[in-house]
Amino acid sequence: MKVYLFNTLGRKKQEFIPLKDKEVRMYDCGPTVYSFAHIGNLWRYLVSDFLRRILEYNGYKVIQVMNITDVGHLTEDDLLAGDTGEDKIEKAAKKEKKTPEEIAEFYTQAYFRDRRALNILDPHVVCKATEHIKEMIELIKILEKKGYAYRLEDRVCFDVSRFKNYGQLSGKRLEELKVGARLEPIPGKKNPYDFSLWVKNPKHLMKWDSPWGVGYPGWHIECSAMSMKYLGSQLDIHTGGEDNIFPHHENEIAQSEAATGKKFVRYWVHVRHNLVNGKKMSKSRGNMYLLKDLQERGFEPLAYRYLCLTAHYRHPLNFTFASLRAAQNSLANLRRRVWQWRQEKGKRDLQKEKEWKERFLKAVNDDIGMPEGMAVVWEMADSSLPASSKLALIYDFDKVLGLKLREYAPQPSKEIQALVLKREKLRQEKKFSQADKIRQEIEEKGWQVRDTPSGPQLEPKGVDVKD
Repeated sequence: MKVYLFNTLGRKKQEFIPLKDKEVRMYDCGPTVYSFAHIGNLWRYLVSDFLRRILEYNGYKVIQVMNITDVGHLTEDDLLAGDTGEDKIEKAAKKEKKTPEEIAEFYTQAYFRDRRALNILDPHVVCKATEHIKEMIELIKILEKKGYAYRLEDRVCFDVSRFKNYGQLSGKRLEELKVGARLEPIPGKKNPYDFSLWVKNPKHLMKWDSPWGVGYPGWHIECSAMSMKYLGSQLDIHTGGEDNIFPHHENEIAQSEAATGKKFVRYWVHVRHNLVNGKKMSKSRGNMYLLKDLQERGFEPLAYRYLCLTAHYRHPLNFTFASLRAAQNSLANLRRRVWQWRQEKGKRDLQKEKEWKERFLKAVNDDIGMPEGMAVVWEMADSSLPASSKLALIYDFDKVLGLKLREYAPQPSKEIQALVLKREKLRQEKKFSQADKIRQEIEEKGWQVRDTPSGPQLEPKGVDVKD
């Protein structure tokens, strides 16, 4: 079955056709590790995880590479601001009185803890910028040799005017940039919108020798050098947040295609921002949440993953605690269904299973259609399909959903089982008020009793999470 993706390059939905049959070379713009990742950052990596899982579900071999930016991302790393400001890692190091290496390592580990709590698959290759300076220098040499780079006293810049297709991703044209450009903050630049490939700065806390002096690489050159090292000169998919489109990804295209003469990326996938109660997430508004903030309020990380499954990546995800509570309860409900299906016996309906699988596949293959996929999940769960088939299907679907449903296998303790027997005895003796107290005690311990003609049945209780 065909997979379709909305390609930012061209701004339309297209059938996904990789360069090499059944192999996908996928690059994710990774985090700049100077602080904790907030839930909006994690939403963006969840979408990459959904995409990878969908491709693998379709039988593709995915080679996923993600970078770690641990140098070179400036506080004003904006095209028209002229790559000014302080290195974000160095700034955090000074603030926290640590070395840049300590800052980067601490926040990298924190980031991966959050990823794993959300059951996001590890990339096949994780590459740190500081470990690929040699590759960046070699790429800059090529650009300089081909006439796309020029030297200033304190840096090497990319000459945007030399690259004729600049603006192909974002739709921004050089003529527009010229009108909106500020005064050149860096003397000697040919154009105010040229960007830095290498910055000469022997006082920088992280610095390396280069043909242009002691310094450090620009942010944009890092992704080009690392992606091409591990995936070759042409990528099938490049993902990122919508804020990466311009100038970061636009600059990646310019320098990569200028160096190789080949089309850099076939499909660009960009994720919209995360809103909180309809407003942009920001520290100043006090609405920036980390995953640990949700956990401290009693929510599971997988409840946030479930919430993200209900939103489409090309629309802003509006986060509220009410929606997260609904997601937590829906996840608990789905887990109860899975638990119930495990208890039942019966013959599977393989033909119907095939039909449901095709419906699920069609939904998720349509531009990472996770909300439509979840609708199929719940329709299947409520159908007349045998429990054994439902269980087989939900395990299969969970290869994409990533909710770890196969691992959910709670067992009532001997204490719980004894309380059930005690309650049933009280019911038979018509001591209903005492039996109700026992039921309440059972529920407080995470289980609920369902009375059936064949006797009481235990099942996991839903989660009641308050703001």
